[in-house]
Amino acid sequence: MTVKVSVVIAVYNPGKYVEDCISGLLRQSLTPDEFEVFFVNDGSTDETPARLDQLAAEHPHFHVIHQESSGWSGRPRNTGIAAARGEYVMFADHDDWLGDEALERMYDYGKANDADVVVGKMAGIGRPVPQELFRVNRPRATVENAPLIDSLTPHKMFRREFLNEHDIRFKEGRRRLEDHVFVAEAYLRAKSVAVLSDYLCYYHITRDDGSNAGFQRFDPVGYFKNLREALDVVEELTEPGPLRDKLFSRWLRNEMVERLRGQRLLKLPEDYAEELYREIRGVVTERFGPGVVARLGLTQRVVAGLVFAGRFDDIRALARWEAGIRPTGVLTSLNWSSGTLEIGFDAELQTDGEPMTFRRDGERDQLALPLSDEALNALADQGIKLDAPLGKSDVDLVVRHREDATQYYLPVKSERHLLPAGDGTFRQQITARSELDPQTAAAGAPLTKGIWDLHLRIKSCGWSKETRLGSVRGEDVEAGRLAAFTGEPRRLVLPYWTDGPGNLSLDVDQHTGKLEREAVALMDPAAAVVDGSTVRLPLPLHLAVETGDPVRLRFERKNVGKFPADAEVDGRTVTAPLPLAQLTGRRWAVRIGVPSPARGEARWTRLPVDVVVAADGTARVIDRHTPPAKSAAKDAQNAKNKPAAPRPLWRRAAGRLKRALTNPQKKS
Repeated sequence: MTVKVSVVIAVYNPGKYVEDCISGLLRQSLTPDEFEVFFVNDGSTDETPARLDQLAAEHPHFHVIHQESSGWSGRPRNTGIAAARGEYVMFADHDDWLGDEALERMYDYGKANDADVVVGKMAGIGRPVPQELFRVNRPRATVENAPLIDSLTPHKMFRREFLNEHDIRFKEGRRRLEDHVFVAEAYLRAKSVAVLSDYLCYYHITRDDGSNAGFQRFDPVGYFKNLREALDVVEELTEPGPLRDKLFSRWLRNEMVERLRGQRLLKLPEDYAEELYREIRGVVTERFGPGVVARLGLTQRVVAGLVFAGRFDDIRALARWEAGIRPTGVLTSLNWSSGTLEIGFDAELQTDGEPMTFRRDGERDQLALPLSDEALNALADQGIKLDAPLGKSDVDLVVRHREDATQYYLPVKSERHLLPAGDGTFRQQITARSELDPQTAAAGAPLTKGIWDLHLRIKSCGWSKETRLGSVRGEDVEAGRLAAFTGEPRRLVLPYWTDGPGNLSLDVDQHTGKLEREAVALMDPAAAVVDGSTVRLPLPLHLAVETGDPVRLRFERKNVGKFPADAEVDGRTVTAPLPLAQLTGRRWAVRIGVPSPARGEARWTRLPVDVVVAADGTARVIDRHTPPAKSAAKDAQNAKNKPAAPRPLWRRAAGRLKRALTNPQKKS
């Protein structure tokens, strides 16, 4: 059978982190004869080579190539390309891992769209990854119609014949940004690029020890020399004009301007920061014109203009001000409607704890920045205005899986409001509503089991700031924060407040035991009653339908037994007959059985009530924390037999002293 995909992994001293990479490859849905793996050991000195040799001996489609250390990833990746037999070549890092169906889905998507390059959705665990690129599937993307240039890491699938036809290879040696050069050339030469966004294909991680190669401090001179090589590729393959300016703006924004902003600049040693600035200014003044700067957001244009003007002190002053900018969100409403969680919220940017303000200059909204008159004049000379594009401010609501960082954008309807802030200034607040349908929120598919956190992202004036939602909320929100049954088969979705900050998260399909905590908090034991041989209990749930949700009850006592009861649900009340013949004469815990498709059976949660059935068969419901009753005779006997309290310590010490004085010959 023809090999569909060859996976190439450059390996150098990954230690324990290679195990997640290996596990992901072993779980692939492609059969072993449909893909192959090449681990290219680039002179590792740890135990990894022996581990990989053992792996290859056990799995014939896994191969290990040992070579002397080359100092970086370029040469081992090229070695892998040369050895590959697959129709497509997929690159992965030794400390990352693939989604279980990544190779199959990316290959099928690439073939269906005749793609030279296939870009699979990425999740960043502790590190940033592109966001806008993966909003939707893009079967025929180009650098003109999609933000492809935002994703320049090599963790993609490339048609092998396409690489060979154009002799596209990685730059070798100890160097930076060799992946930018490789990927940029591939994008510009490809006849078709397919972006797969409805399945999480690649997990890009930050190591616990912080030793990822890309996180190490670099030599600015060498770094920006390598960056110029990526710019050279763009100049070779594009004509001067809007497209080239658009592509160049990616490097100006990400690799230069963003390094000179906020805490990212302020945390650097001063001498290193100045060297970084000098090298950035060298590239900016050599290679970029006004058309490139115009592609940036407002505050990014300001920083770029200050670089052109050689005003490093003003750049630092602006960085100190930007370091105080925070996004804020207020959860204003929360309720279920026909199986969909409706979420209302307000969003705003703050500076040093106060709302960010703007000024009006005629018909123009102006952003007030802490810059010197000389800096403002230098910007004006370059045609850079401080006009705030408030009409373009926007907000996103993202639901993100806590364990694997899978995330999806929720539909948002928003309105922008300008509110007076005093002293002739005003602030901008965004009021928004979103809908979260657990059955379709994952790009049309159901959210998987687990904890899903809600993140708010504000985009305004060149800033993109993210925060959690829920810690600040309206008074009426709590009433709507109830669990709901959704989907077929039915499963429970529980909105809850996180410990500490109290942010909003969702527990999907009872991933944790939070339902019991919610039951204790929300269920009033006094509202539970017994009517003859029937018990009626309020449920700590909001049901997506009036009746018919599959809830079960049982009564249990340790070392005695478990007795189920047929329950009927009506609204937020469950009614069940009491099997009195089995319960008479004892106190019983009450558990609710809620369906869990992932478990294949109900998960049982204890409610904050117990049922007590007397010897005569009469029953009552009590708070489960009520201590068991005792007879008066037994209480009296216990009191009579209670041992006397010990004498106080001072009285015992006094007795020993008295005995010692009256009988000095006796040894103590």
